[in-house]
Amino acid sequence: MRRREFLVGAAALPGWQSAVPDKLAKVRLGYDAYSVRDLRWQALKHIDYAVSLQLDALQLTIPNDFESVEPDHLHKVRDYAAEKGIELSVGAGCICPTTPAWNPGNGSPAQYVARNATVVNELGLKYLRVFIGAPTDRHAKLPIEAHIESTLKALRTARARMLDLGVKVAIENHGDLTARELRQLIVAAGADLVGVNFDSGNPMWVMEDPALALELLAPYIETSHFRDSALFEHPRGAAFQWVAMGDGSVKLPEVVELYGRLCPGKSILLEVITGRPPQMLPFLEDTWWNGFRNLPAPDFARFLSLVKQGRPYLGAMVIAGTGQKPESLTAALREQQQLDLERSLKYCRETLKLGVRA
Repeated sequence: MRRREFLVGAAALPGWQSAVPDKLAKVRLGYDAYSVRDLRWQALKHIDYAVSLQLDALQLTIPNDFESVEPDHLHKVRDYAAEKGIELSVGAGCICPTTPAWNPGNGSPAQYVARNATVVNELGLKYLRVFIGAPTDRHAKLPIEAHIESTLKALRTARARMLDLGVKVAIENHGDLTARELRQLIVAAGADLVGVNFDSGNPMWVMEDPALALELLAPYIETSHFRDSALFEHPRGAAFQWVAMGDGSVKLPEVVELYGRLCPGKSILLEVITGRPPQMLPFLEDTWWNGFRNLPAPDFARFLSLVKQGRPYLGAMVIAGTGQKPESLTAALREQQQLDLERSLKYCRETLKLGVRA
């Protein structure tokens, strides 16, 4: 069997079906460039690809997806996206100096945020997607509250410059904070400065129903990352695996409909991440709860209900993780990433009735 035939086999699996209101047909639909990360395209190529897929929106990452962050090139990207009718947004990386994800080479967090906000301003945009840390932060020596506090200090230091530029940060729920914790951080920092890049896949890391995360964060959401998850029971608790849209078991169509109602006018960007093995959530072990001492029981109960109703993904998938790999495997991942993004878009249009381009 040829590789593409092997990969296409997953597309035939039944997905969750849902009747979504017709009004969602006018939601701007797009993708985050990380969906096809191993293709290593630059901004102008991504814009052309988005146009070829009849999309409306695109999120790029600074500096990975740009040939240059000099004003002349940024203006070229800005003008080309406007000419093609593509709504741009951009993201950067970690802004918390106490997490392992922080790169000290970026200067201070406030300097890093302000520097990337300047890029946002040159592109004519209004917000910068960032994140705090990673799921492992909940199980490290420092408590998650320490990372929240250090992030708050960084945001307060950067506030004046950000307001001068007219740029907000949109913090992604990145598998580090629960939605309740992120909401508390936004209130403390000020909603005039901080919003949310809602991610539908990352609530799995913190044992959270994506619909609950959306309900809590909706007033602050600027944009989104949508992907599906296969969530299921395991002898140690539960496990999940990110899959293409329609291949999961977390009632994502209901989340999409909720997003359309609670976040009118906000784009839906697919960040499809496949090619990774299932991740363990060993909540039947006492030590796991060291990272979740303040998780409300009703929140966990909603998540547990999803676990009980879930199922593992049994379709074809090339799995390679995130480390170094041979070129032959990378080539297979490139093909899989593009295929999974395109069939996810097809599912969004045909089943969820999203994305009729204006």
